Amino acid sequence: MTTKTANLLPAFRTVNEPALLFHPDRPHDTDVHPLRGLKKFGPYSRSHNFKFRDPISVGILCPAGEFPKVAQLFRELHLVQQPRERRQYLQEFDGFAKVFGVGLDCPAKAQDERVHELPTSRLEASLASGDPQKDVTEICLAGVRQLVTKKHSFDVLVVYLPDWLSPAFRSAADDPNSDFDLHDTLKAACAGQGIPVQLLNDDALKYPCRCSVAWRLSLAMYTKAGGIPWKLAGFENRHAYVGLSYCLRKGTESRFVTCCSQIFDAEGTNLRFLLYESQDGMNMGDNPYLSRQDMRRVMARTIDLYQRQKGAPPTRLVVHKTTQFMDDEIDGCMDALGSVDDLELLTVSSDTPWHAIKIDAPRGGGSKGEPAGYPVERGTVLPLGNLEYALWTQGNASGIGSGSFFKEGKGIPHPLLVTRYLGTGGAHASASELLGLTKMNWNNDSLYDRRPVTLSYASVLARVVKRLGTLSSTPYDFRFFM
Repeated sequence: MTTKTANLLPAFRTVNEPALLFHPDRPHDTDVHPLRGLKKFGPYSRSHNFKFRDPISVGILCPAGEFPKVAQLFRELHLVQQPRERRQYLQEFDGFAKVFGVGLDCPAKAQDERVHELPTSRLEASLASGDPQKDVTEICLAGVRQLVTKKHSFDVLVVYLPDWLSPAFRSAADDPNSDFDLHDTLKAACAGQGIPVQLLNDDALKYPCRCSVAWRLSLAMYTKAGGIPWKLAGFENRHAYVGLSYCLRKGTESRFVTCCSQIFDAEGTNLRFLLYESQDGMNMGDNPYLSRQDMRRVMARTIDLYQRQKGAPPTRLVVHKTTQFMDDEIDGCMDALGSVDDLELLTVSSDTPWHAIKIDAPRGGGSKGEPAGYPVERGTVLPLGNLEYALWTQGNASGIGSGSFFKEGKGIPHPLLVTRYLGTGGAHASASELLGLTKMNWNNDSLYDRRPVTLSYASVLARVVKRLGTLSSTPYDFRFFM
């Protein structure tokens, strides 16, 4: 709807809050609120068309003596939990089986074959060694190798890393030769073995709102086991969205290593992602980019993946990245994707000086409005020229509760700055797609992320794939990296 009020910017528009779909055959099973939709309709893959193990089986890797804490946490997922925070948004948690329609089987004792306890004495000795990160990692990876032999017995591996292991968690931020991260290293190791993994720290055990913990952990476990909580409603069939990210490794000669390409279908479902190692990656300042030949190869493999999944190429393909598209990259996309009727290349940047403040209309016949108690509407779109617009993915969201709802609670939200390098049409259509994709992160209990899932997942991929020793040319399932 175009705003016609005289004291507002004339190009101001608002995109409606995207609806989510919770059943493949019932188009009216929709809600703008993900948790409310799950309570009302159950998950999208609850229908008979989707089959996976019931109950979902859990494997556990933890230091010796810590197993009872993990077991207690999973017992909580079978209970009703009342929200203690975000009460306008957070829904009562009814228990895993009732919400998701499948059971959750966590070991009840440490002697279960699905449990492996790491020797605490060795971990403590490693923390006192000269290289605690390396030594603790070796102990954890040895535990993973033990559980690999039992992976037929569980669907998701839960790894508990208590806070007393924190000296081994990551290298110093100012270390010029290392960007080690234990969390990401374990993710990469488990992905190489085909094991979905959920890492836990003490926050999951101590966080005051157990309802929030139950929602977050349950969604993660259900999705990593192969379930689909929801999809986007109303998106056109055979539209696809690609996220591109570039990985940099410290301590290497070229620093530029890998391009990650991930593709989503029209409903926001992650299919697979590809890794491509470039031999001649280039940099402009701190921004890496691909040659025309490399970009053509990356996008050709990406479109081939979509066609093998769907049986036909997409009629619309949108490519997102956070840095500008160089001429070589644009030409490479055109070379590979010339058969796609509608191709759009967008840079989506979180770094912009723009702000907006909502002003209420004057009261009592006055001539001057007053600042509103809530920010501008989520979905506000402001064109800044023919090729650029600002999109507020944070802001007041309608239809969530009985009144206004601002997820962040305070502050003045910055918009995303969206720049089109290729494509036609107005800002409203691409803004609507971007807004929908902010609701497709299945790894938390929030209404939305600030960035679309194409980019929020891309940042996770770029962080984790740096830990992979060798890169496979076959597609990776993203659930191994969530």
